[in-house]
Amino acid sequence: MEKSGETSDYHALVQAAGELYYRCGIQAVGMDAVRAASGVPLKRLYRAFRSKDDLVEATLRERDAALRASVGDYVAAHSSGDAESAVLALFDWMADWFAEDTFRGCAFINAFGELGEESAQVAAAVRDHKRAFRATLANLVAALDLAPGEADKLTERLYIVANGAMATAPITGSPQTALEAKEIARALIEAAPSTA
Repeated sequence: MEKSGETSDYHALVQAAGELYYRCGIQAVGMDAVRAASGVPLKRLYRAFRSKDDLVEATLRERDAALRASVGDYVAAHSSGDAESAVLALFDWMADWFAEDTFRGCAFINAFGELGEESAQVAAAVRDHKRAFRATLANLVAALDLAPGEADKLTERLYIVANGAMATAPITGSPQTALEAKEIARALIEAAPSTA
């Protein structure tokens, strides 16, 4: 098979599997359903991915890259230039995400909830994504004028608030969850000791 065909198969499989896993759940979707949705023959599917865990990991890695780019673009476009508005823009991005018709919660929280430690490679992909999300928050918080040692504390608190909103929003079915989380974030920022 040509490299371009392999690349095409890979992307078709990752896209189809990612959509199915997110909509239906990982354990509910078999490889045959991925084959049917992607149009890639089963033999070529298993050539691209030796196991379902490999495919699940690939979908999570792809989603991670897309989400990080989306967050970065949104924050850059919607913050008013000051550090606090950049942090709070992240929660506005979440509100837009929660309002999407296809929103089914955080794919990473969902994957970990379904598979837990049953798949070390899936758990690693989830942890890598959450570390990257925390690093994004840390970079935004670092621009705030905080007293020494306060940035790490605030980052951890905002990380917990944001992930709590991601876990709660599919249950409430409302983007308001992100806006409530934004108000908590604003209060935490205002309460954090500054260098002034």
